[in-house]
Amino acid sequence: MAASSKTPAPASPSASVLLVSSLNEILLLHRVRSSSSFPSAHVFPGGNVDEFHDGDEGLYDSEKRHEDGPAYRKAATRETFEESGILLAKDVEIGDRERNEGRKRVHAREMRFGEWLNGRGGVPDVDGLIPFTRWITPTYLPKRFTTQMYLYFLPLSTRDKGLKSIPGGTIDGPKEFTVPEPTSDGGIEHTAARFLPPSQWLSMQMQGEIILPPPQVYLLSLIDLFLKPASDVKVLEEQRRRLMEFVESDERQTPFSQMCISPVMIRRQKSDGRSVLALHDPGYELRNTNRKGDDCRVVLSKFGTNGAPKSVEVRWKNEVLAEERKWDGQHESKGKL
Repeated sequence: MAASSKTPAPASPSASVLLVSSLNEILLLHRVRSSSSFPSAHVFPGGNVDEFHDGDEGLYDSEKRHEDGPAYRKAATRETFEESGILLAKDVEIGDRERNEGRKRVHAREMRFGEWLNGRGGVPDVDGLIPFTRWITPTYLPKRFTTQMYLYFLPLSTRDKGLKSIPGGTIDGPKEFTVPEPTSDGGIEHTAARFLPPSQWLSMQMQGEIILPPPQVYLLSLIDLFLKPASDVKVLEEQRRRLMEFVESDERQTPFSQMCISPVMIRRQKSDGRSVLALHDPGYELRNTNRKGDDCRVVLSKFGTNGAPKSVEVRWKNEVLAEERKWDGQHESKGKL
């Protein structure tokens, strides 16, 4: 679809978290059917930056709108708490009843998230958030976001369900951290919350069992290269170490921590009808800056009549374009016979 000649809608600041469990599984939330964004889809916890809770740090009046910063990090920890009940915080242990009451009060804006947490002796673990791409909604859509994605590692544990962490640094997660079972927010925005291996989420999507938006498929596909089901803590730690090397590698022109992506449809595959979404564009607002997207990969997706993506897949761009050229050549030859 061509971009509108009108001034694009401003991109609202938002944050989202790829939460990695003690078994290196990823948390996804099932959005309600009535949601205005990604209805019925499975998504990472996250949402809009809220000035009431997070401040805005000048986000709406400067280039900081598209840069990682305190407001984005506060929003990431708050939204994770509101939506899943998992509290990314230091120096605090909170029981289930108090936790659930806090979720309701924070969501209803009866109390600022930081004040509620500070009153219990804790502080948000904003330093544990690791930037992992930014996504800017294309200009032709009426509702736009500039979303900072983060990785966050929950503690490695010798037991499946969240108790105490093994002491360590960022890859091991915070020290002395209790992880509750994730829960939905009672149907306000989500109906379920669940940790599964990245490979299982991707398989369920390809089989049509769940809906995953393109950013989720892209990031899960990258993580799936490293995080695999395992029970040995040393194996899980090594998986995290390799993932972090990949995320922070300076071998690419743009590391994933700085990468900014605004998908652009470049063609529709004649072989299966899927749209080919290029990922090189950093977005309308950042085209005259040094920010870059991913020039090597594309996302393939069909879109239903309601816009829901399906059969979403991440591929190397050069391979997809080569396959399409081959397909074109074969069918041109048949047409001449």
